[in-house]
Amino acid sequence: MQTLYLLVPLAPLLGALIAGLFGRFIGPTWSHRVTISLVFTSLVASLIIFMDVLDGNVYNGSVYTWLITGDTHFEIGFLIDQLSATMMVVVSLVSLMVHIYTIGYMHNDPGYQRFFSYISLFTFSMMMLVMSNNFLQLFFGWEAVGLVSYLLIGFWYKRPTAIYANMKAFLVNRVGDFGFLLGIAMVLMYFGTLDYATVFAGVEQVSGETVELIPGMPWLVISVICILLFIGAMGKSAQFPLHVWLPDSMEGPTPISALIHAATMVTAGIFMVARMSPLFEQSEAALSMILVVGGITTLFMALIAVVQTDIKRVVAYSTLSQLGYMTVALGASAYSAAIFHLMTHAFFKAVLFLGAGSVIIAMHHVQNMQQMGGLKKYMPYTYWTMFIAAVASAGVPGFSGFFSKDAIIEAVGFANIPGVEFAYFCVLATVFVTALYTFRLIFMTFHGEPRMDAHTKEHLQESPRVVTFPLIVLAIPTIGAGWFIGPIVFGSYFDGAIHVLPQHNAIEQLGAEFTGVFGMMIHALSTLPFWLSVAGIFTAWYLYIVRTDLPEKIKNMFLPIYTLLDRKYYIDEFYSWLFAGGSRALSSKLWKYGDIKIIDGFFVNGAARVVAWSATLVRRFQTGYIYHYAFTMIVGVFVVLSLWLY
Repeated sequence: MQTLYLLVPLAPLLGALIAGLFGRFIGPTWSHRVTISLVFTSLVASLIIFMDVLDGNVYNGSVYTWLITGDTHFEIGFLIDQLSATMMVVVSLVSLMVHIYTIGYMHNDPGYQRFFSYISLFTFSMMMLVMSNNFLQLFFGWEAVGLVSYLLIGFWYKRPTAIYANMKAFLVNRVGDFGFLLGIAMVLMYFGTLDYATVFAGVEQVSGETVELIPGMPWLVISVICILLFIGAMGKSAQFPLHVWLPDSMEGPTPISALIHAATMVTAGIFMVARMSPLFEQSEAALSMILVVGGITTLFMALIAVVQTDIKRVVAYSTLSQLGYMTVALGASAYSAAIFHLMTHAFFKAVLFLGAGSVIIAMHHVQNMQQMGGLKKYMPYTYWTMFIAAVASAGVPGFSGFFSKDAIIEAVGFANIPGVEFAYFCVLATVFVTALYTFRLIFMTFHGEPRMDAHTKEHLQESPRVVTFPLIVLAIPTIGAGWFIGPIVFGSYFDGAIHVLPQHNAIEQLGAEFTGVFGMMIHALSTLPFWLSVAGIFTAWYLYIVRTDLPEKIKNMFLPIYTLLDRKYYIDEFYSWLFAGGSRALSSKLWKYGDIKIIDGFFVNGAARVVAWSATLVRRFQTGYIYHYAFTMIVGVFVVLSLWLY
């Protein structure tokens, strides 16, 4: 079985090396054959491991020791339990579908082999992250997915917007990663090890220790560690206020948008917090921070999606909002619900992204929904798979998104962490907004009268099978994955992998009222989230099918609010003014005073002036008269004797 553990990450790594180093020799066809075959191998191995874990076989061991310093061992190792096995299956499945989809989407791109190399390398990095049993390997996978995402977002490197987007993603993630690295350093400082099991076993001994970051203000060490680790999650999982990189990452090709936003990079922070549940359970301050940050991200990012006209950006802001849901669940100690929503979200969001890419192919790379409409009859496979994903995203009973989202909302209602009231309002209000923007996308894109130009309309057709096949495959778990909520969320599935204190166990209280999936669906008909979802869908239908003139009137009526949402609360402008503008102003002052006045003016030119003044003074004694030289020699001897006798 340990051979299979190695095969899961190394198979996609081998594919990345073959396509990247030998792509020009083996050609495009063999590049995608090799990488897809090896990712499929990783998926099969992950499924076998998953079944083995279900039989109760959990593994925690070192592969090799990288470095020893004192008593500290830095190792590469694997922790294979229910949490990691679930992530391995989800990541490898979505990655495989994205690989297959890429054949149709990128077939004429000159960087075809390079793209397959990158996405396989991305899969390897994510596998190393989720399978790690220590903070060193976790940080390696964490940084590796950040690096490869930088390469993928800026894949079309001749586009200035793509270069700006990948640099923005890189810099914003460095802010979060700085906090993450400090958190890992504090773990090593106070626990003396980076091994998960040893750290978790020593939590009780460290839980009472304090540290004064500011003299006279003691903080619990555990709280500081958890907050620093969560700052890393805020960057990677795009939580407010470090969310600004993710919408701009749409500059990358659509397949990587699906891979980054569905099951891999952005969910790394969610996975990390769930993995660190023994630490976070000891810090109510950290949990409160997570609740508030998640609540803000959930609602405020969903509102921005309502005014977007770019089909990919609507789905991108939807991702931000759904990540907020997962974060709120983590803050409420509903870790199993967060991971379950991570899983269901991976499927329906991948369908939405890949479906958006299918539409973009048909529209000759037009992404503005205002230039679409009426695509349903031309693209039935794309329409119905995206419709299924939209229904799941809106939380309609019976579909996967309903079960995971409803579990989060109900769990937050049972939670007793400070800040839970604000978070509950945010997740509840977002139900209406999610249904509104999701079906706004469906109605504007696929219904109504066609709004594209005549040439595009004449050539409209369904995307190739290599594009629609992944949509159909991913639509199946989009429908049915939620039906496993009983054992995964309320059962003992995550026992041993996730730790929850009795006073924080909202999921246990919610599970006591769980009567099965049918009972959950029937109960939902009498709850506010269901009717908010229905109201959102009805509002979208009325505004974008029945009264298509109303959206423009509402926009003009609430123009200041529309402008605020369209400009994304001016956060980008604020960051540009504060950080970019501040850096330019600071560098200007350093150049003006530090460079010109101090370095050039004082040291360089000052030295020259001292030499010139000395030369002028010495020159006065170079007269050619012997008595001047004799006088100088006498004075010199006098000075030397004075210094020597002194």
